[in-house]
Amino acid sequence: MKITEEAIQKKLAEVMDPEINISIIDLGLIYGVKMEKEKVTITMTLTTIGCPLISMIEGEIKNKLNEIGLTEDQVRIDLTFDPPWSMEKMTKKGKAMLGIT
Repeated sequence: MKITEEAIQKKLAEVMDPEINISIIDLGLIYGVKMEKEKVTITMTLTTIGCPLISMIEGEIKNKLNEIGLTEDQVRIDLTFDPPWSMEKMTKKGKAMLGIT
């Protein structure tokens, strides 16, 4: 089975922020997914610098991507704060879930 960016995005949408239970996709934390041969690099941010939950989120990302056949060694997570996260990065669904219009 060929792993596609669409399949990866779908799995990332299942990863929930542990504090507010909204997907990292709907929060706008995922800046990019890059596939190269058998490896995937996910560029992402957090809502705040120094968030203590990053290891939980990274673990859940790797667990979800394992469900489509990617091993932990095939997944690289690049954490960035450039550009910094803002509510404008959220999807309409994410904003609605938080009551933001």
